[in-house]
Amino acid sequence: MRKTTKLWIAIAIALTFAQFAGSALLPRGVALSAVSDIASSLLFLALIIAFGRNAVPTHGRLRVFWVMQCIGWSVFLVNQLWWMYYDVVLNKQVPMLFAGDILMFIPGLLMLSGFLLRPHLQQSPHRARLGAVDFLLLVLWWVFLYAYLVFCWQYVSPNEFLYNRNYDNLYLAEIIVVLGVLTQLIRYSAGHWRRFYLFYGFGILFNYAWFAIENRAIEKYAYFVGSWYDGPYLASWAFFLVLAALGASLRLDRESDEHERDRSWITALSIIAVLSLPIMVVFAIFEPGASLSIIHFRVLVTALAMFAMAGLVFLKQQILHLELRHSNLVLQWSSTTDPLTGTRNRRFFFENIQRDIAQSVRAHLESGDSAERDIVFYLIDLDNFKKVNDRFGHDGGDRMLIESARRISSAIRNSDLLVRWGGEEFLVVSRYTDRNQAAILANRILNAFRTKPFQIDSAEPTIQTCSIGWAAFPWHENDIRAINYEGVLKYADRALYRAKKAGKNQAIGMVRSDEGANPVTISDSISESLIQSANLDQDKLLESPK
Repeated sequence: MRKTTKLWIAIAIALTFAQFAGSALLPRGVALSAVSDIASSLLFLALIIAFGRNAVPTHGRLRVFWVMQCIGWSVFLVNQLWWMYYDVVLNKQVPMLFAGDILMFIPGLLMLSGFLLRPHLQQSPHRARLGAVDFLLLVLWWVFLYAYLVFCWQYVSPNEFLYNRNYDNLYLAEIIVVLGVLTQLIRYSAGHWRRFYLFYGFGILFNYAWFAIENRAIEKYAYFVGSWYDGPYLASWAFFLVLAALGASLRLDRESDEHERDRSWITALSIIAVLSLPIMVVFAIFEPGASLSIIHFRVLVTALAMFAMAGLVFLKQQILHLELRHSNLVLQWSSTTDPLTGTRNRRFFFENIQRDIAQSVRAHLESGDSAERDIVFYLIDLDNFKKVNDRFGHDGGDRMLIESARRISSAIRNSDLLVRWGGEEFLVVSRYTDRNQAAILANRILNAFRTKPFQIDSAEPTIQTCSIGWAAFPWHENDIRAINYEGVLKYADRALYRAKKAGKNQAIGMVRSDEGANPVTISDSISESLIQSANLDQDKLLESPK
């Protein structure tokens, strides 16, 4: 046990002992009241420090949880000092319709709100906003209930009996809800956090039991400050000081609330809160014996709560809309992106190529800038890729593909599209370009492979080359619709085949002959030396029409 933990436990025991000793040794009077109030005030101050210290090394929702606990104990301290003012300074009983009673209700609300944050879990960024709205709905609901059930009998139409009855019932309901939330947290947590929630629930039960006993004594005028009722009641508060000491080592679980088995109960509570408002209006109007001022007040409070909650529900709908839109974008991105290399896939190509084709056709028909109206398709195949898999395994082959995609991407323009076409084959769609400059881009891609060996693993760097076949759309500049883009892709594939057959590590382009309207092919009779010289700036291989 750490020294700090021992210190807090010692303080809890000492203050509890002081309370019991004062009740046993001192007669009823100012001195006894002072001892009891000072002991309680010091205990609440210790609770503020203990819970505040827990917040310092933490972050996120766990820090918010500790801060809310700290604020709750601060409110208790203010309430205790207020009682001390009546007991010691004014030397008279606290009035039955005491304005400070709300300070006994607020800490429970803060504790409940803290538990609704599920402080043991990591916060998912994309769910944080939705959780915040549900949280605000529940907090607003409890504020509304206090105004509807308690505040009206304290200020609008003072009634001591109804005030005490409604206050006690609402306080009990608050305790029941807190215990219900703690039960859920115990169910879906483990280890130190589960024990912490379990002990916290026990502390709340212990504290409420003595609160109820003491409250009944107050209503029967049998209670005085420092009486034997205060000993167990202060001991119940001291138990939370021990809890704060034991909770100092708690940290966020690694599991995200995105994977929590059941997250719906908080949303269900917020829905119940919203749906309860119309029922409360009906109850306010038809409650027997209620004065007109009470009815008007309750209807007004309910209307204000409806307006505020409606705004929060609207906000939640907007957040859900944005979340749905984000999810659709993520789904669309994942369905059109190669998961290994991060490049686009065939699906993306076929979904978008028609738009690029239409732009190219329009530019040709309108006699646009010749340097920005063609589309060039480059099919790129890694040479001898099977040897890479044989040497480095499939993991090494994957790393080779990732690095190859990166190098190709660095060689092309931002307006160009890189697609993983299949296996070790890539497609580059160069848009808004000039076919007469096609060899320049092919040369850049070849050099991206040639200039630096590939470092696959701890082994020596390996040389990796590629072969490129390209063709331009439109195939017939004077008859744009003669061959569609699928036909041009076939010519690019034929050029790639020729580049592979000619010895690899080169680029060959297929273009139409100026002497006829038929597409050209590379003749098998072309010499090997001519094909080897066909990369870079001599890619324009022509053949007479048959």
